[in-house]
Amino acid sequence: MTERDDQALLMEADFPPYRAPWVFRNGHLSTIYAGLLRKPGPDPFLSSRRLTTPDGDFLDIDMAMQGSRQLVILLHGLEGNTRRPYMTAMASRLYEAGYDILALNFRGCSNEPNRLLRSYHTGETGDLRFLVQWVQTQFDHPQIALVGFSLGGNVLLKYLGEEGADISDRLSGGVAFSVPIDLASSSRQLDRGINRLYVAQFLRTLIPKALAKLERFDHQLDPEAIRQASSFAAFDQAFTAPVHGFLDAEDYWNRASALPWMDQITCPALLVNAWDDPFLSPACYPSGRALLSKHVQFETPGQGGHVAFPSLWSGRYYWSEQRAAHFLQRLFLKKG
Repeated sequence: MTERDDQALLMEADFPPYRAPWVFRNGHLSTIYAGLLRKPGPDPFLSSRRLTTPDGDFLDIDMAMQGSRQLVILLHGLEGNTRRPYMTAMASRLYEAGYDILALNFRGCSNEPNRLLRSYHTGETGDLRFLVQWVQTQFDHPQIALVGFSLGGNVLLKYLGEEGADISDRLSGGVAFSVPIDLASSSRQLDRGINRLYVAQFLRTLIPKALAKLERFDHQLDPEAIRQASSFAAFDQAFTAPVHGFLDAEDYWNRASALPWMDQITCPALLVNAWDDPFLSPACYPSGRALLSKHVQFETPGQGGHVAFPSLWSGRYYWSEQRAAHFLQRLFLKKG
């Protein structure tokens, strides 16, 4: 049995499954409460740093370092940042567990426009790859793990699959919550009924940011098509796809999705998608193990919403923070 196979043994579930309080037994309520009403806790980050990327752009990172042998890199969701409550809560919980924390702001998500026309997107793994390599040259942590939410979770899983058997021995594994691993079907899911309200909320920031970029750079894009976009399909067709080298929105969704890469993952990874997540389509709950590596543990709580899993009586931490801390503890102990 190889070391990687041995590590897969730690993925036997032994953590209590999420049990939604009665008021949160609806995916929309959980999602809205966690996204809009969760109070931010204390800012756990002790320092910030700006990294220059190989293409001349920049990435802003926030850190909470305490001299640990283990480092956890956090990746936020679409139009999020390191100061969102789900990010600061996860950082605080893992810092309390004794780990060093580094949280990445994707390009254009740290309150300052990035320098290039291109931005971040759901399948962009180059910046994460650069960050992991930078971490390994700047710090001596023998154990590094990743935790991602929604878009950040897709980036995480796709990156692990792309690295495959060539993944660094220092990268122990990852945890991903509420991940649209099949982007095409998830985008269509969000175009239905009440889900369109979520899309409208995202487009309230995505469209102005895209239009501001068009004023700064030479381009052949249609500003009016971007301005009138009322769905992810329309926005991705008008902006995301052409700016990032995809043929169209369908090509972007197909090539950016993590699902085709998940059978290539060679380190322990935990994926948690709640069944009542309004953002996710049936394709985001693969039933066939052939679609997933044996190293991927896939958990599907009945409730939990999107980037939510709220609690009422367990202090300031939600179930997701406790679940990630438990998985990482076993992961680091196994490899340590």
